[in-house]
Amino acid sequence: MVLARLLAARGAVFGAVVVLLLFLLAFGGPYLTPWDYAAPDYGALRQPPSATHWFGTNGIGQDVFAQTLRGLQKSLVIGLLVALFSTVPAALVGACAGYFGGWTDRLLMFLVDLMLVFPSFLIITIVSPRLKGTGWLAFVLLLALFNWMIAARVVRSMTISLREREFVLAARFMGVHPLRIITRHVLPNVASFLVIDATIAVGGAVMSETALSYFGFGVRAPDVSLGTLLAAGTSEAPVFPWLFYFAAGLLVLFVLAVNLIGDGLRDALDPTAEAARRPRRPRDRAKRKRSRA
Repeated sequence: MVLARLLAARGAVFGAVVVLLLFLLAFGGPYLTPWDYAAPDYGALRQPPSATHWFGTNGIGQDVFAQTLRGLQKSLVIGLLVALFSTVPAALVGACAGYFGGWTDRLLMFLVDLMLVFPSFLIITIVSPRLKGTGWLAFVLLLALFNWMIAARVVRSMTISLREREFVLAARFMGVHPLRIITRHVLPNVASFLVIDATIAVGGAVMSETALSYFGFGVRAPDVSLGTLLAAGTSEAPVFPWLFYFAAGLLVLFVLAVNLIGDGLRDALDPTAEAARRPRRPRDRAKRKRSRA
């Protein structure tokens, strides 16, 4: 039923197709060009798009098409990993706090409130330069560290209402272990929110990575991401637009597609949301008036 609603949502289907095509382009596109993203062509400096260099070249002759696909690869992988690494702790912390209550709830919510107080962008900018030798995976973990607290609070609220439901009370009276109740009864009932949150977190993580890389705190040379490409091409965009607009267009397209998927998932998992937004037709209003009469 959920799949049928999701397939009926044209926006979600369009977004899923766009994301799939972007993944195919990012990981299959480099095999279509003979140029490596780091290899310069000194005979073609800042050349516009041509049959040799499809997206043109930058100031040192590197192929912009190869660099854009490499940056798209990095941004997609970072977005997915950040969404995964932030959704798992949000689900576990929120479910344990809501189910156990008492001092467990107070301790975990104190941790969540403490993490929310920290200025995440400032901490990342301070810590990130010290992680130069650890690679981009440490940057992913750093982004995920500050991206799970609000979702954990929502899961906690949903768990508090679920722990008084009949099936949870029955499992508790039967002596089922609390962690088994959480994994088998609580988390499946908050899965719809977690799926939607993870979908939206992908786009948010890509935007965060782009912003941090733009200011020099994310992916570093010789590797590239969409953020580093945008940072390198911003000043030259009016004169050499191909250095900026290809990466910017792919970034905007990906974020919009992910948001469309998130909207479709929300409507598929919660049909009342779609019904509430759907305008009433005159015939429905006439039926409502006759029923009242």
